[in-house]
This record gives sequence, C-alpha cells and structure tokens, in this order.
Amino acid sequence: MPYVKIEVTREGVTKQQKQALIKGITDLITDVLNKDPHLTHVVIREIDLDDWGYAGEQVSALRAKGITADKK
Repeated sequence: MPYVKIEVTREGVTKQQKQALIKGITDLITDVLNKDPHLTHVVIREIDLDDWGYAGEQVSALRAKGITADKK
C-alpha cells in the first residue's frame, strides 16, 4: 500500500490543485511501480508559514522581507 505525504506551505493551494496532485501522484505510482490505484493513499498537509523555516528563519519573516527560496 503506497502512502505519499505532500507538505506545502499554507498559501492558497486550491481544491483543484490538490486534486491534480492526488491524481498525478496516484497515476505516477501506478505507472512506475504498477501499484493498484485503489491502494494508493496521498495526504496533503498544509503548514503555516510560521511553522516552516529555512536558513534559520521562519518563512513568514522571509516572505515579509520579500525573500523566497529561489531568491535567497
């Protein structure tokens, strides 16, 4: 039983985007690992910007400074 956990920052990921992730990951596991899609579980967890950090700072503080991961 494949289990995939996707963690993203809570920044307005839409229901449609989440559905696309769930379908895409399920299809990929079916194609690559030949797993039954009815046994594949995908969980999306949204994390507050205060609870996610990198480079020693909270993402909320970095965003306030206009810094993103690709601009660091």
